[in-house]
Amino acid sequence: MSVADESGRARQMREKAQEMHQAAERAQDPEERQRLKDKARRLEEQSKHEKDLGSSGIDPM
Repeated sequence: MSVADESGRARQMREKAQEMHQAAERAQDPEERQRLKDKARRLEEQSKHEKDLGSSGIDPM
C-alpha cells in the first residue's frame, strides 16, 4: 500500500467519523446517539493510526 493510499484511507475515515458525529447529534434515542459517538471516536482513532503509519515510512507488512 502506498503512502497516498494510506493518507486517502485516513481522510475517508475522518470524513466518515464526521458523518457519524453529525448523525449522533440528530439521533433521538440516547443509546443510538452514544453508539454513533463511540463509532465516530473509533474511526478517528483508526484514521490517526493510519496517518501515523503512513508518515513513519515503515511498512507494517
